[in-house]
Amino acid sequence: MSLASAEPFAVEGVSVDGLEDGTSILLTGSDTDALEAVFARLVAPDSAADERSVVLETERGARSLGRTLDDARPGAADDVSVLLSDDAGRGTNADAVADVADLTTLGMELSTLIATTQQSTERFRSGIFLCSTICREVDDVRSIYRFLNTNFLTELRRGTGIGVCALDTSADLETDIDSMISGMETSFTGRIDVEKTGRREATLTTSGLSGVGVDEEVIVSL
Repeated sequence: MSLASAEPFAVEGVSVDGLEDGTSILLTGSDTDALEAVFARLVAPDSAADERSVVLETERGARSLGRTLDDARPGAADDVSVLLSDDAGRGTNADAVADVADLTTLGMELSTLIATTQQSTERFRSGIFLCSTICREVDDVRSIYRFLNTNFLTELRRGTGIGVCALDTSADLETDIDSMISGMETSFTGRIDVEKTGRREATLTTSGLSGVGVDEEVIVSL
């Protein structure tokens, strides 16, 4: 492992000093705007550290995602590959899948994008926004657990990267959301819950991440 790959992944505006290689985060919250802002800060690549990112985007187009990432870290959108849930809003460095409920194809496409990214740089950040959209489309939520463990989280163990999976807790998933989150978070290094507490403010409840206390609450500006 190179010295560059051993360095923590820098994160700004989330009150986390840095994330170690292999860290996976389940990001939850009921306000999608606040969730989006924190997601971008975690996933936006740092060009100074020779990073790239791969994002599975189920809600917006690639251009909209790019603007959000640039807000988090100027120029970040230039170093991001995007997998969309449909062709709407496709832009540069963006591919699309026909059916987000086809988790086999989705997993293969995501793994391919991450593998391609690693051909150009060792360090990568990967993210899913929003996993709740995928949950809504599949017949059996348990298939989401398999998808995350077989594809999304496995890629972190194979390479030098971090991963963030965002889940909208206000989504109507026809299942007990708390029970589903409890089942999912056992596969992740830690969890950050985002609660919007003001027009430009949110409280983050963080657990399981190195350097941060269990269930520690911090207030951040959005």
